[in-house]
Amino acid sequence: MGKRSTDNPHMVVGYGVMIFRLHDCRSLKAKRSIVKTIIKQIRNHFNASVAEVGLNDVHQHTHIGFSMSGSDTQVIDAKMDKLINFSDDLGLAEMIGTETEILHL
Repeated sequence: MGKRSTDNPHMVVGYGVMIFRLHDCRSLKAKRSIVKTIIKQIRNHFNASVAEVGLNDVHQHTHIGFSMSGSDTQVIDAKMDKLINFSDDLGLAEMIGTETEILHL
């Protein structure tokens, strides 16, 4: 086990869920294609973990979760805002909600 040091800076973890409506999506195959594209674009532009985390078997809705870490709360908060705005601006699905949180470890 690693030794815990009080000299180390704290770690900040930001995470969230984006809720999307996929219009005119009539099959899970079509949904998977859109979701994979959204996830790939986010991964290509941000240093974040991203995955579909809910409503996997529903054709026209999805929850995409993400997380990122660093040492500065303001930087992580700004990056999460940019990630959400980027995802919405892709125009591949309608973002209908978001939830985010920042943890200090």
